[in-house]
Amino acid sequence: MPDPRETSARLDPKWDAAGLVTAVATDRAGALLMVAHMDREALTATQASGEAHFWSRSRQRLWKKGETSGNVLRVVEMRIDCDQDALWLICDPAGPACHTGAPSCFYRRVDGERLVPVA
Repeated sequence: MPDPRETSARLDPKWDAAGLVTAVATDRAGALLMVAHMDREALTATQASGEAHFWSRSRQRLWKKGETSGNVLRVVEMRIDCDQDALWLICDPAGPACHTGAPSCFYRRVDGERLVPVA
């Protein structure tokens, strides 16, 4: 019997043991911007404001992407995967997505044991 999360039209995220789901953010063209985690509060804040909010595991608090830099992610569309344990945020970024100033947090390619900047 299929999991009701796979067939239902109701949003019912499958939170992990820490109360989080993985959230992948891309731009409208599909370029990967960042991966973070959301708790229930972050999901609610994102839905209410239209701007991405996440749970910072390092800071142990809710944070709005761009709260200090101004480089917010305006969420155009939000999708959830088949078993509702990962979110996809399709965004219009207002500046670089990475705190380093790179357009994406994925600005390096793995080459063996080396990291090579991606153009």
